Amino acid sequence: QVQLVESGGGLVQAGGSLRLSCVAPGRSFTTGATGWFRQAPGKERVFVAAISRSGGITRHADSVKGRFTISRDNAKNTVFLQMNSLNPEDTARYYCATGAAVVGVREDQYPYWGQGTQVTVSS
Repeated sequence: QVQLVESGGGLVQAGGSLRLSCVAPGRSFTTGATGWFRQAPGKERVFVAAISRSGGITRHADSVKGRFTISRDNAKNTVFLQMNSLNPEDTARYYCATGAAVVGVREDQYPYWGQGTQVTVSS
């Protein structure tokens, strides 16, 4: 069982930045691609960004393109989500997931999940 741990969430003003981190035990990120998803209150969980095992392929949801950047440091077993120009619509709980065979956008492509970290953007 892979246990992912997210951190870096918090309260930030609109226009500000946060960097989320996702840490996996050992070399667990080598099992597949890793992604970030988010879920706002009363809404379904949606795709945010994903990255291949090598880091050579990334995907970002249209809603965050140009503002968020996913990256990874395999030596530290860590995947990051740099979030800039945050707005209140970004308020959600952010989840890290890994183990996907492709750099996908569907929840069911990722077998391993963390418990999430809350991001709240005030206006």
